[in-house]
This record gives sequence, C-alpha cells and structure tokens, in this order.
Amino acid sequence: MVSRHEGGLQNARKASIVVLSYLEQPLSNIRIYRQAIATNTYLQRQNVILQDELSRMRSAEQQNQILRDLLDLRESSELNLIPVRIVAKDLRGVNNAMTINAGSDDGVKVGMPVTNSDGLIGQVIVTADSYSQVLPYANSMFRVSAQIQESRAYGIVSWPENRHNELTMMFVPQTIPVDSGQVVQTSGASNQFPGGIPIGEVIRVEPGDGVETQIITLRAYADLWTMSEGFVVAFEPDSTILELENEQMEMF
Repeated sequence: MVSRHEGGLQNARKASIVVLSYLEQPLSNIRIYRQAIATNTYLQRQNVILQDELSRMRSAEQQNQILRDLLDLRESSELNLIPVRIVAKDLRGVNNAMTINAGSDDGVKVGMPVTNSDGLIGQVIVTADSYSQVLPYANSMFRVSAQIQESRAYGIVSWPENRHNELTMMFVPQTIPVDSGQVVQTSGASNQFPGGIPIGEVIRVEPGDGVETQIITLRAYADLWTMSEGFVVAFEPDSTILELENEQMEMF
C-alpha cells in the first residue's frame, strides 16, 4: 500500500499526512516544553554553582585585604606585635569575651592590649600555655584612658551596654569643643595601654546631666562581630610608675 500509487491510495496517503501533521504540532510543543524545563533546571544549577564561586572569590578578596592591612600594620608599627587568630567569641550579653590562639608560650601576658588594623579590640585577662582570654571593649567591665586626637582632651572610654560598635567617652569638660568625625585614641596615661592606638571616631556629643562634662558617643573602628585576626601588643606597664602609684595609695 505504501509503494503503490493508485488514486485511492494516493488520497488516503494525503489524508494520513494531514492527520499526522495536526497530531505532530501538540506533540512537538510537549517536546519543546520538556526541553525548556530541562534547560531551565540546568541553568539554575549552573547559576547556583557560579554564585557560590563568586561568593568564595569575594570572601577570599576580603580576607586578602584584611591580611594585607595586618601586614602593613605590623611593618609600620613601632610596637612589638604578636599575631593571633580569634578561635571563640561570646558576644551575646554584657559580660562578653573572646579567645585567641596565643598564650604564655607565645609571650602573651595578662594586661596586654589586643588590636587589629582598624583599632583597639580589648585586653588580655587570662592566659594559658597556648590560648588566652580577651576582655573586649564590648564588656561592661572594660575601661580605657583615651584622648581626642585633635584637642588632646582626656577622658575614659567604656561600653554603653547592648549598643553594637558604639562606645562612650566621659569626663571631657564642656569647655573643650568636640565635633563629629574627630578621632579618639588611647592616651597612654593609664600605664595599661600604649598611647596612639585608634579606638573610634566621634558621632555625637551631648551635655552631661548636672555636671560640667560632655557625653561623647563614638563609633568603634574595630568590629568585634566580623573580625577573625589581630595582634596582641607586647606592652607591659612601667614598673617604676606602678611603684609610685602604690606608694601614693599607701600615703593616703
């Protein structure tokens, strides 16, 4: 029947072709739809892979920049710096703490400041052979003697509880002008921290209640919640100054 060309068979052949053409169109649409679904699934999978690769590249770039900044700080600083990595953090309350991977075997001692390329992080309070506990600036017990870089006015910096990356500087007289953007650094006057370590910048100033001093709010330079590396500053209080302070306390 396929090979014969009589009129009746030829007409039947034409009719079958017409019928098949009508059936082929929806079937081809189904095939195209299934191919589109498969292609879309493949592209989505590739997009996830590329997004993950891009995220890793951005993270690596950020990590490289942090390490470069730390290296620049170590090369330019006159202080003896011990590189450390943050291995544990507890920043959920008011008695926050951090653990670093350096201890007495590495030359770390209680009282030494901890910093990074951005600014002051905290102070070592407990040491073991290979690890140390750090009191970060975001702790209700933290205090540091500071000065405003531009005016050299002295004050005490502490943490107003539950404020992310904010600090408060007290005891600066109202007669001293303080403006937003001014830099606050360690003063070196307390014999606990070397002078010149950046702490933060002024973001607002308010008069103190019933006193002739100002309440200065700072934005801390170092972000405790994102940092992973830093330095312990191998600084020890001057023993002569400590002896004089002890003698003074005995006298009064």
